[in-house]
Amino acid sequence: MEGGHGPWKMPSPATVSFAALNRRLDSLAWLAFVICTKVWIPDPDEVWRSAEIIKDYKEGDESLHLKLEDETLYEYPVDLQGNELPLLRNPDILVGENDLTALSYLHEPAVLHNLKVRFLESNHIYTYCGIVLVAINPYEQLPIYEEDVIYAYSGQNMGDMDPHIFAVAEEAYKQMARDEKNQSIIVSGESGAGKTISAKYAMRFLATVGGSPSDTNIEAKVLASSPIMEAIGNAKTTRNDNSSRFGKYIQIGFDKRYHIIGANLRTYLLEKSRVVFQAEDERNYRIFYQLCASANLPEFKDLALTCAEDFFYTSQGGDTSISGVDDADDFEKTRHAFTLLGVKDSHQMTIFRIIAAILHLGNLEFQAEQGGEACSILGEDEHLNNFCSLLGVEHSQMQHWLCHRKLVTTAETYVKTMSPQLVVNARNALAKHIYAQLFKWIVQHINKALHTTVKQHSFIGVLDIYGFETFEVNSFEQFCINYANEKLQQQFNLHVFKLEQEEYMKEGIPWTLIDFYDNQPCIDLIEAKLGVLDLLDEECKVPKGTDQNWAQKLYDRHAGSQHFQKPRMSNTSFVILHFADKVEYQSEGFLEKNRDTVYEEQINILKASKYQMVASLFQDEKDAAPTTSVTKGTSKISVRSARPVIKAASKEHKKTVGHQFRNSLRLLMETLNATTPHYVRCIKPNDKKLPFTFDPKRVVQQLRACGVLETIRINAAGFPSRWSYHDFFNRYRVLMKKRDLSKNDKKQICQTLLEDLIKDPDKFQVGRTKIFFRSGQVAYLEKVRAAKLRAATIMIQKTVRGWLQRVKYKRLRQAAIIIQRYTRGYLARRLAEHLRRTRAAIIFQKQYRMLRILRAFQRVRNATITIQAFARGMFVRRIYRKILVEHKATILQKYTRGWLARTHFRRIRGATIVLQCYYRRMKARQELKALKIEARSAQHLKKLNIGMENKVVQLQRKIDEQNKEYKLLNEQLSVLTSAHSSEVEKLKKELVQYQQNHQGDGSQLVSFQEELEHLRLELEKAHGERKVVEDSYVKEKDLLRKRISDLEEENALLKQEREDLSTILYQCEDELSQSMTEENSEMKKELEEERSRYQSLVKEYSRLEQAYDNLQEEMTVIKQTPGHRRSPSNQSSLESDSNYPSISTSEIGDTEDVIQQAEEVGVEKAAMDMTVFLKLQKRVRELEQERKKLQTQLEKKEQESKKSQVIEMKSEVTSDHEDFAYNSLKRQELESENKKLKNELNELRKAIADGATQNNSSSNVQDSYNLLLNQLKSANEELEVRKEEVLILRTQIMKAAQQKGTGKITERITTDASWPNSDKHIGQEDAIEAYQGMCETNRLLEAQLQDQRREHEEEVEALKNQVDAIKEEMEKQQQALLQTTLQLSPEVQVEFGIQQEITRLTNENLDLKEILENVESNEKKLKKQLKIYMKKVKEFEASQTTIPAEGSQHERKMQAAVQRKEKDFQGMLEYYKEDEPLLIQNLITDLKPQAVSATVPCLPAYILYMCIRHADYINDDQKVHSLLTSTINGIKKVLKKHNEDFEMTSFWLANTCRLLHCLKQYSGDAGFMTQNTPKQNEHCLKNFDLTEYRQVLSHLSIQIYQQLIKIAEGILQPMIASAVLENESIQGLSGVKPMGYRNRSSSMADGDSSYSLDAIIRQLNMFHSIMCDQGLDPEIVQQVFKQLFYMISAVALNNLLLRKDVCSWSTGMQLRFNISQLEEWLHGKNLQQSGAAQTLEPLIQAAQLLQLKKKTSEDAEAICSLCTSLTTQQIVKILNLYTPMNEFEERVTVAFIRDIQMHLQERNDPPQLLLDFKHMFPVLIPFSPSSITMDSIHLPASLNLEFLKKV
Repeated sequence: MEGGHGPWKMPSPATVSFAALNRRLDSLAWLAFVICTKVWIPDPDEVWRSAEIIKDYKEGDESLHLKLEDETLYEYPVDLQGNELPLLRNPDILVGENDLTALSYLHEPAVLHNLKVRFLESNHIYTYCGIVLVAINPYEQLPIYEEDVIYAYSGQNMGDMDPHIFAVAEEAYKQMARDEKNQSIIVSGESGAGKTISAKYAMRFLATVGGSPSDTNIEAKVLASSPIMEAIGNAKTTRNDNSSRFGKYIQIGFDKRYHIIGANLRTYLLEKSRVVFQAEDERNYRIFYQLCASANLPEFKDLALTCAEDFFYTSQGGDTSISGVDDADDFEKTRHAFTLLGVKDSHQMTIFRIIAAILHLGNLEFQAEQGGEACSILGEDEHLNNFCSLLGVEHSQMQHWLCHRKLVTTAETYVKTMSPQLVVNARNALAKHIYAQLFKWIVQHINKALHTTVKQHSFIGVLDIYGFETFEVNSFEQFCINYANEKLQQQFNLHVFKLEQEEYMKEGIPWTLIDFYDNQPCIDLIEAKLGVLDLLDEECKVPKGTDQNWAQKLYDRHAGSQHFQKPRMSNTSFVILHFADKVEYQSEGFLEKNRDTVYEEQINILKASKYQMVASLFQDEKDAAPTTSVTKGTSKISVRSARPVIKAASKEHKKTVGHQFRNSLRLLMETLNATTPHYVRCIKPNDKKLPFTFDPKRVVQQLRACGVLETIRINAAGFPSRWSYHDFFNRYRVLMKKRDLSKNDKKQICQTLLEDLIKDPDKFQVGRTKIFFRSGQVAYLEKVRAAKLRAATIMIQKTVRGWLQRVKYKRLRQAAIIIQRYTRGYLARRLAEHLRRTRAAIIFQKQYRMLRILRAFQRVRNATITIQAFARGMFVRRIYRKILVEHKATILQKYTRGWLARTHFRRIRGATIVLQCYYRRMKARQELKALKIEARSAQHLKKLNIGMENKVVQLQRKIDEQNKEYKLLNEQLSVLTSAHSSEVEKLKKELVQYQQNHQGDGSQLVSFQEELEHLRLELEKAHGERKVVEDSYVKEKDLLRKRISDLEEENALLKQEREDLSTILYQCEDELSQSMTEENSEMKKELEEERSRYQSLVKEYSRLEQAYDNLQEEMTVIKQTPGHRRSPSNQSSLESDSNYPSISTSEIGDTEDVIQQAEEVGVEKAAMDMTVFLKLQKRVRELEQERKKLQTQLEKKEQESKKSQVIEMKSEVTSDHEDFAYNSLKRQELESENKKLKNELNELRKAIADGATQNNSSSNVQDSYNLLLNQLKSANEELEVRKEEVLILRTQIMKAAQQKGTGKITERITTDASWPNSDKHIGQEDAIEAYQGMCETNRLLEAQLQDQRREHEEEVEALKNQVDAIKEEMEKQQQALLQTTLQLSPEVQVEFGIQQEITRLTNENLDLKEILENVESNEKKLKKQLKIYMKKVKEFEASQTTIPAEGSQHERKMQAAVQRKEKDFQGMLEYYKEDEPLLIQNLITDLKPQAVSATVPCLPAYILYMCIRHADYINDDQKVHSLLTSTINGIKKVLKKHNEDFEMTSFWLANTCRLLHCLKQYSGDAGFMTQNTPKQNEHCLKNFDLTEYRQVLSHLSIQIYQQLIKIAEGILQPMIASAVLENESIQGLSGVKPMGYRNRSSSMADGDSSYSLDAIIRQLNMFHSIMCDQGLDPEIVQQVFKQLFYMISAVALNNLLLRKDVCSWSTGMQLRFNISQLEEWLHGKNLQQSGAAQTLEPLIQAAQLLQLKKKTSEDAEAICSLCTSLTTQQIVKILNLYTPMNEFEERVTVAFIRDIQMHLQERNDPPQLLLDFKHMFPVLIPFSPSSITMDSIHLPASLNLEFLKKV
């Protein structure tokens, strides 16, 4: 429940019923209210307050005398008529229970107090309440969600561990696997309670436990959907920084092996209004702020985004940032999640463009016009331009329709202006609609990414849905949310009621109906016929329906309903009484939100977007229907989006939001009812988001709203406390009599005790396996048990204390007499001393007081003098400053006056100079006139002309010489340039040769460099002539500009012609457009269907291809034929161990994706599986052939279509008229002119480009050239567009001409109608109509044919473009590759060339190997045939041979026998190559450990070594490699087959290690031969060094060791918790506490699964005997048990840290005893040196911690010094979990735990809480030589190795 809580109220009626149920007051109930009894009383601040009775209550008393916890007295008034007494408090031993149903008194204060104690004192945020997990938000990150915690909860029963969200997820997973029924986890709660994070952790647990065994990475994709949905659906509210503003149901699918195969997401009621409005201190959806934070990235420059404060839609709430949240970092996570889910980069950019467009849409500014009746947008609005460019829509249309709307009537269509407010509302509605459609698209693509083709066996659904909400102003959203919670609460109540009934029926207890709150009337009020939603939909259909009319209809219809009320002070609001609280809803806005309308014209503009994804967002459902077929087969229940889908095209038939929400809610309830639900109720402890702060009022409100108290009430109405007979017997055997204990029937003993203690038979019931108690009876039994124990304790204490006191009294009396004597003397002496000191003190005081007053006077006097000194100084300083200021002022005045005088002087001097200049100029002019007159005279001319002719001749000569020099310089320059180019080429060649040969001299390089520099200088001089070229370039540029202006004029003429033609054909377009759109839509649908079919066929083909490969592999395995290998034998053995994933064609489906994955894996990894690469190459070739075939077919079709077009053109030409001919001639002239202009432009462009490339013009010139080219390109594009428009107009003119021709023909028919072939008489009108119909059909058929041809041509062009693009990409890649190789250093180039050559050679090798293998197989077949024929020949010859031949054979046999006797057995075994598979089969594959149990240990290893030694002896390397490779593969195959057999794994570990030791011992290395005998040295290998195979065998030994540990851990792990922690090794030590629902729920498996410590010891004995019998090295045996004991310690400690029921003093005692038993076993097996005992140290310290005293600071210091192997978190966790089993034990106080934390602050412990029980110590396989010689080994006949020959 959210917001508007108001003052606290007394408990609700549900709480009062709690009191009635729990007390069950009868005539003797008041007897329980005696002195020292604790009760609960209501309190306005803390809701409930604890008090203690200080006076016995008697029947009829008017008040109850109580003492509160703060020691204040209080009289509680008792209602004598209702007999209402306070609620009783549970005993302290029950406080802090894991399950609320374990409490004896079940009522609201008990629940609240238990939650408060667990949350504040123990920091436990999870608590069970029957089937519900209550999760309190700690507002702090806790270390309880790591992967080790997941593994700790995996496989555990729900009641065995502490409450946790992982336990609920494990319970759902286990019930799904056990019952084969679908499950649901329902997470609910108000905003800020932690619903989203709880659902996320549940999914994380399921993804970890049910991870997919394949490499599909589906669990990572499931988890990756969370950051995406949080980004687009979560926002900051006043109560939560990351609040989910929508509901979601995530359905995780599993296969038959219960591995995750896929998932599906359903969403409910997205809060679209948040896109356009946020309240104060709230934010919009997170994706907006993430995108703004990343706006500076280069790829987002086109989005034109700035910070979030600059946008209206993101700045309404004030602060746009959240402390501790990095939006840019979160955006990277969101993008990574998109990529992980397979959303392409282009689609991601489109998503970000749409989001940015919404922000720009919010910043549009509207100008009011016509007095506020209309408005407009400036065409230059930057945000409108950005919005249109980002969405790819037309600017003018969007500008128009944002401010106008269309009104359609039966007669006409009006375009109406809108007021600014309506425009803003329409703008906001459009923004909400765009975001909603984008949200829907993202959800659909997430579902596609999580979709799988594998058949789903079962699923687990996680429902994260909003809780009950009530604000100060409640609108349509709160109404829908509370309606959904009503439905969920009803389902919850029915499920709880059903479980209780099943439990009672199972135990055979009589079942009485329990009255529980049924909210069906409230649901009927909302959803029934003529209910709230029905009336709302009806009002929405009314044209002028209003919210007020709808509210009035509600008053009229439902005024008499018990769940409906009308407020007194309002006529537009209504009140509904929900199950949690009554809520007042304001009807304003209900109709608008329910309609959720957007103007159709704006949607049509978006549909016409040039971006396909943007247009597809706004397509109708019927258009988008074929694309949704992907979701078929994902689950048994159809999945559809639950959010309102806006369909603007057909407003009349659009479903309302309320109707859609009701349908989606109905589907959700069907899903939940078909599954087994598990409930998680999230509670918000306070509204201030403070960590571990508990507000009782808020918590109680949420407990009432979320149904937790309803569960308690239903439990309390029956028998809430339930005990098994065994637990009850152990707990209350103290109350039993000796004669009863002698009986063997525990059930009868318990029943007898209960009949004696509880007189009322209705207070308990005896079931088949349990005893059921009413509320309060367990507390009564606990009280009786405690009283008996207390009485026995008092008796013991009384006797012991009396004896101790008597002894103490005698000792004290004697000591008192002596003390008195000495004390009296001491007192007299002390009195005299006191009198002397008193007199001295008076004298001291007198002198001291005088001195103090004197010092005070002196202090005041000194202070006064100091103040006077400072004051006088201050006044003097002021006077000094004043004088200083005046002095400075005089100086400033002095300089200022001087400056003014100087400026005056300069001004006068300047004026004087000007006057002088004018005067002198006048004089100079007069002199000039006189000189001119003198110059015109003849004498002056004669003087000047003397010597001019000689000067002219000299100058002419100089000009000729300079021209010659200029020509020579030009020739030299050309020669130098040619020489320079040749020299550069020579130098390049020499440099290449030098780099290739790595030779040369440094001096030559220096000279070359000098020459290069010299040439560069000459080039720089030559470039000085570039200015001439630039001038020519400028001229050409001017010509181009003139051409462009001419082209623009041509374009203007073309535009005018197009407008004229468009006016002629406007009427025809309207008629043709409808038919064209319909046909286009049908054709598009057919195309989409064909594409989907083709894609499905391709996928099916790839899947079948992979299945065929898998079947082939299985057949080869079944037949046990040698595998098809393409690598050497040693390489195959190594490859079998590799972890590189193979590239599966079934998942990829396309060769390009395969190549891309291969590139991502890397060259090295891709090279590991070359067979797949070859298959892909073949597949590429096949696809290329298919593409070529398709291309040829398309070309044929194009030729046919062209022929048909030519025929049609001919027929059309004959029927054209004069107007059409004129138009066509004009069009042809225009086309020819355009072609000429194009050619000229291309020539100019080439010339300019060549000039630019040759001359290397400057950057400014290049920029201008690029601008001109861009203008030319745009002009060309416009010309192309005009040309296409002219062609379209031409076709339309031709159609119009045809229609005119047909009209004339019809006139002829009307005038001359004759029917020679018809006997019947037909009228002219009928004939004309028939002919016109035929013409129309012909026209339609022709139009369809033309459309089909056009689409066909477009498809052909698209295919060609794709082919060209692929070719271009290939060429670009090749060029880039060449460039990269050229840029590399010569050494890297050589390496790259070598790699290329290696890959080519490997491909050729593989092809040759395939050929060779085929040849070998044929050869083997021929050899077998030859053998058969040879046998036949031998038989035939044997029958016809003579006796001498037999004699010769006998002689050969005798000779062989003589040779064997001459030589001894040398420890070698010979076999033929054909017998190698038989050797591996008999010695490895089919060998059982029992067959060689009576022989030498590790006999197979010795036999294999002897075979290897013989191959080494005959120097046959192929035989050695083949034998070792098949041995390793055979061992791997056996271990894979027996992967759960400890004996088989141990056997082959011993043999592998022994074979490794033999290869080392007989390798010939001196380091391994130190302990060999001379005989053993003779058995060493002679020819081969098998070091590499030793390494392979060492790796194989480590793998077998790890498998052995895994098998042993799998056997031991289920036994550890039960045997070490739960089993009572010391009988009668531990007592059993009351258990809750979880310990009696269906989560417990049937049968007794408890183990004792003896079972673990027996299992360890078996492991030890097996390993010792099979000859495993003792060092390895020690390492095995060290690993196993570490696992025992880690699992036991982890269970201890996660279980409150075992953290007690008695458990610590049992645990210490069990550990001592394990230590004794280690000592008995002589394994003390293995280090196994040290691994138990953390568990030993945990047991000691449970037993130590925990009160004082000394105890804290002792604990810190003792528990050195435990981390701080583990110590604090155990202390928090510590629970006393009896009332005499004390709880650990919070202060003591804080003291422990203070002592442990200096420790640097790791942050993890649990031990990693899967941690594996590194194994060491030491060299262990054998004393057995090879010649002493005997081969038993049971091994069937007769084909081996001893050498």
